[in-house]
Amino acid sequence: LSAKSGDYKLWKWSAEAKYYENDGSLVVCDLCPKECVIRPNKKGDCRTRVNVRGKLYTVAYGNPCAVNVDPIEKKPLFHFLPSSSAFSIATAGCNFRCLNCQNWSISQIAPEEARNFDLPPKAVVAAASRYKCQSIAYTYAEPVAFYEYVYDSSVLAKANGIKNVLVSNGYIKKKPLRALSEYLDAANIDLKSFDDDVYKKLNGGTLKPVLDSLTVLAEEGVWLEITNLVVPTWTDDLKTIKKMCRWLVKNGFDEFPLHFTRFYPLYKLAKLPRTPLSTLKKAREIAWEAGMKYVYIGNVAEEENLENTRCPKCGELLVKRNGYVVEKNEIKEGSCPRCGAKINGVWK
Repeated sequence: LSAKSGDYKLWKWSAEAKYYENDGSLVVCDLCPKECVIRPNKKGDCRTRVNVRGKLYTVAYGNPCAVNVDPIEKKPLFHFLPSSSAFSIATAGCNFRCLNCQNWSISQIAPEEARNFDLPPKAVVAAASRYKCQSIAYTYAEPVAFYEYVYDSSVLAKANGIKNVLVSNGYIKKKPLRALSEYLDAANIDLKSFDDDVYKKLNGGTLKPVLDSLTVLAEEGVWLEITNLVVPTWTDDLKTIKKMCRWLVKNGFDEFPLHFTRFYPLYKLAKLPRTPLSTLKKAREIAWEAGMKYVYIGNVAEEENLENTRCPKCGELLVKRNGYVVEKNEIKEGSCPRCGAKINGVWK
């Protein structure tokens, strides 16, 4: 707080938020479904938005606390520009409170508490170009929490021929998501569960807005992949997984990859066991039986061939992966060379 005025003192990594409404001295954030009502000099649930004299500002703009060059397979995106590099950035903050968060050390703090880089949108695009990255990935923490930074960087990236990738919990309202989708090329959405009660207790959110986000991204032509972390005693109920897969198929997501990922004990769920491989394989079988065409098992080291791509029509091995490394890619012009079946994705 400023000693003179008593107002929150904005720093240089600040910008006015794009989506909010005034209600007297209060501000109502209109970015995510939480619709935080924020009092003067206070922040919303994501820790990145502050009410200063009736205006909403983001303090997560141009100040990433994590910057790396990653293989696109790490996001994970398996059907989007294989073997390419993504310039990956994140600021502190998140609109969820996941008990199992793997990046809790940055997602569960405010930007002022992090050790940050000075990297405005122009510098992000310049760095991505310098490191020969075909895309910029907004990842690690939650991009919704640094929406304005993502949006402005995406506009510049697209103008410079660089793709934009969103790795997100999908907890965002339709209007800002549609606006951002104009500049997005791909997204991986973490579908935490298919049970609303689990969503509230495990993640601090609700299910329907995430399903709405999947629909919006598909409607806007953004390449989409979906991740489901299978957490023992929380999201490993096979009946719920079957319900989720049937919904995905019924709503036209059968051609998009589904990644079942192993949970490792972390953060506030450190006493849970890791997900049994048998559970992950059962989930994959359920997804295949429901009609999902591309199903992968991730975060498993002891067995190979769980992240390879096969033709859903003839079974031909098309893409062989070893960790984040693509050892073989036989897809030709987006099709199986053996039977000619179309393999959905963005391959070049």
